[in-house]
Amino acid sequence: MSTTVAAYAAPSAKAPLERTTIERREVGEFDVLIDIKFAGICHSDIHQAREGWGEAIFPMVPGHEIAGVVEAVGSGVTKFAVGDRVGVGCMVDSCRECENCEAGLEQYCHKGNVGTYNALDKNGEPTYGGYSEKIVVDEAFTVRIPEGVALDEAAPLLCAGITTYSPLRHWNAGPGKKVAVVGLGGLGHMGVKLAHALGAEVTVLSQSLRKQEDGLKLGADHYYATSDPATFEELRGSFDLILSTVSAPLNLDAYLSLLKTDGAFVNVGAPEEPVALNLFSVIAGRKTLAGSGIGGIRETQEMLDFCAEHGLGAEIELIRADQINEAYERVLASDVRYRFVIDTATI
Repeated sequence: MSTTVAAYAAPSAKAPLERTTIERREVGEFDVLIDIKFAGICHSDIHQAREGWGEAIFPMVPGHEIAGVVEAVGSGVTKFAVGDRVGVGCMVDSCRECENCEAGLEQYCHKGNVGTYNALDKNGEPTYGGYSEKIVVDEAFTVRIPEGVALDEAAPLLCAGITTYSPLRHWNAGPGKKVAVVGLGGLGHMGVKLAHALGAEVTVLSQSLRKQEDGLKLGADHYYATSDPATFEELRGSFDLILSTVSAPLNLDAYLSLLKTDGAFVNVGAPEEPVALNLFSVIAGRKTLAGSGIGGIRETQEMLDFCAEHGLGAEIELIRADQINEAYERVLASDVRYRFVIDTATI
């Protein structure tokens, strides 16, 4: 039997979000029913609710940074029990059969993973995200939140945390490596924290020095303003890895000049507009221009355990559900330090 729950949804593209009700499916054999406690607001939510990345499904309940407590489990569930602290990230299913799924890379499922919202599940029903009271998710796409991380600070880790952790791990950020993080926002501040905890020498590249004090407190060793042309001269050939977390188009040729030979510039921010590139910027120096999505379920659990071990959580501003629309505008104005998190008890 399905359950009716309260939620906040965008009724149409670019429309303000409003309180409504949605139906959650009956708890199946391998499902967990999660009482959502906190849901982070990701810039991706805004891109999708406003159709910045293309046609979307409405009404839309955004939210793929979900932290809560297990309220019920299906008869076949073995990973979780009622009362467990759990999280759900950007996907709730995949084909589970392709090469990538079998390798624990469900985020790159050849048939396409099923997004936590703005997607169709295997039954052709739209998925609804974390701006809601409860959610039903297969245990295979649910992760455990360790006791060492507060639930509200853990919610953004399900996207901002894993989106930065995965490329840092893949490109071997660690002792002896120089890593630059472009942008100190929701993604960037976690990139700085994680790169520092991994042992890398960390530099923040931001438009201005406005957040310099914050960046150094979060673990950055250096902080430069990209609005100053001297920055690109001074740092030419400096970095093994540059992680771009911004959603605005950048002058890629300028940033690629900051890489060492064999360095990598990795995009995790996704601008809505195409960007230009002179290929000589990668040919000279055998440099890599790459992108990275989230991580698989196994790596997401690894990230959460790493954060608990190192005492890491997101820097958050807790808001009520009726502040979501205001929060969206503040995200677009870069007026948040560093992640809005909805207290879902206020829905």
